[in-house]
Amino acid sequence: MAGVIQTTVRRSMPASLLLRVRHRSPGLANGLAGGALAAGLGLAAFTVLVMLLWVSSPYPDSGPGGALHVAAALWLLAHGAELVRVDTLSGAPAPLGVPPLLLAVVPVWLLHRAARDTAEGGARDNAPLMPGRIAWAGVVLGYLAVAVPAALYAAGGALRPSWAWTVLCVPLVAVVAAGTGVWTAYGRPSGPLEQVLGAVLPRGARHLVLGPDGRPGVAARAAAAGVTVLVAGGAVLLTVSLGRHLGETRRTFGRLTEGWSGWLAVLLLCVTLLPNAAVWAAAYALGPGFLLGAGIAVTPLGARAAPLLPPFPLLAAVPDPGAGTPLHGTVAALPLTAGAVVGWFVGRGAVAGGGRFGIWTTGRTAGAAALAAGLCGLLMALLAGLAGGPLGTAALARFGPVWWQVGLATAVWLGLAATVAALTVRAWRLRGAYGTDARRPDRVVARRRRPALPRPALKGRLPRGTWFGRKRGRGSAAPAPAADEPYLLLDDDGDPGALRADTDPLGLGPLSALPSPLTDLAPPRSPGPAKDLRDDTDPRPPA
Repeated sequence: MAGVIQTTVRRSMPASLLLRVRHRSPGLANGLAGGALAAGLGLAAFTVLVMLLWVSSPYPDSGPGGALHVAAALWLLAHGAELVRVDTLSGAPAPLGVPPLLLAVVPVWLLHRAARDTAEGGARDNAPLMPGRIAWAGVVLGYLAVAVPAALYAAGGALRPSWAWTVLCVPLVAVVAAGTGVWTAYGRPSGPLEQVLGAVLPRGARHLVLGPDGRPGVAARAAAAGVTVLVAGGAVLLTVSLGRHLGETRRTFGRLTEGWSGWLAVLLLCVTLLPNAAVWAAAYALGPGFLLGAGIAVTPLGARAAPLLPPFPLLAAVPDPGAGTPLHGTVAALPLTAGAVVGWFVGRGAVAGGGRFGIWTTGRTAGAAALAAGLCGLLMALLAGLAGGPLGTAALARFGPVWWQVGLATAVWLGLAATVAALTVRAWRLRGAYGTDARRPDRVVARRRRPALPRPALKGRLPRGTWFGRKRGRGSAAPAPAADEPYLLLDDDGDPGALRADTDPLGLGPLSALPSPLTDLAPPRSPGPAKDLRDDTDPRPPA
């Protein structure tokens, strides 16, 4: 035995770590490259736009270096970071914190695509997906590796980034946009939303929102539809107001600049600020309105004059100073319409979204409508916070809607309208489902919770649940849902169809082994378990 060579030598800890890093390095390298490419493409797009405007301008204030500094600063502004102007007339730095929402689409879309492509690996359909955490971390780190030098370079220009806002906003946008890209690559699983709601909602209200009948997904789709209606309706209100003040809108172009290059620059600025103006108009229709400076509010009940406003085309759509009129009160139709759309989505899901779990009760339908309204309030508060900001100091320190007022007003308006609309749509669809040809049930029995039964001890360890599973349709079937998912424990109706035929929670043996009353002619046995007793309705053998 002395000459036997042992071949199963245990690897040392450094060797196993190197092997693990070697296996994960290709995926992480792809993520780093994808994130850096997304940041480079965004910077290139902003640089091309600024350089074209600088070349066509008849009065350039600085050389190409100044234009490049402005491009880097605008790229940071698109992420929500606040800028600071140092070349003011008073000599005091003035903040600039109104990010054009249309420009924010560029970095968000590039990050989303980079994370999605990295998670998919660019492989064929039968290839496995890259681990979500590795793809997400690689894209975020690669993006920040380019954002840090860009921020340092922009600090040397006339528009300098505020470091507090830059450190907060740029990583946050990268984390969220890359996370949505990985989430899309993995088939948009509902686990993250359900886990977040389960941790935030009170214990007594979880069963009204969470459940196996798809209420979080229906509420999310309804919220997206409601926000879309509000922003689109705001764009319509903006267009109508600009049409009424068309003459003033045209005069502002001549007062701001001269020549076709200046008009083109002002037109491009107006286009990039159109989503901001649509959010302002939606906030006006919701009731809180928006601010045109410190203490100067514009609401449907009235508007105050703002003497420090510059002649800008989009500001021509602001209502005239004075008390509100009945015509201004008609804008309340916008939140009512958005609430009706949200209620229609929820009411349709209450009847058709339950699937094999049955129709939602009125309480669950109202809870889903309230959840959709709350999500709409959060989204509108986020948009209102991004659409406004400071344009200077003192009287120019605040422009745009107040985010918490807009979010609260959205939740109240849409909560009331969506609940009424959802219950109405549910009742109407149930009336159509149970027509004259089909017998309507006398009473819809509320779901009951199934009692917790003792489970046998497991010999093996269950796999740990993760947010990102394998994407469906990529070489293997989707895994079956686990029996101990949290929402099944929160909301269980005791549906007998949910129990499998081969399960035996009481330990009485398989149901398929029961003797048939027609074939079992053996002598009588001692009374056994209750399941062996024949029912009185079963056929009896001939005497």
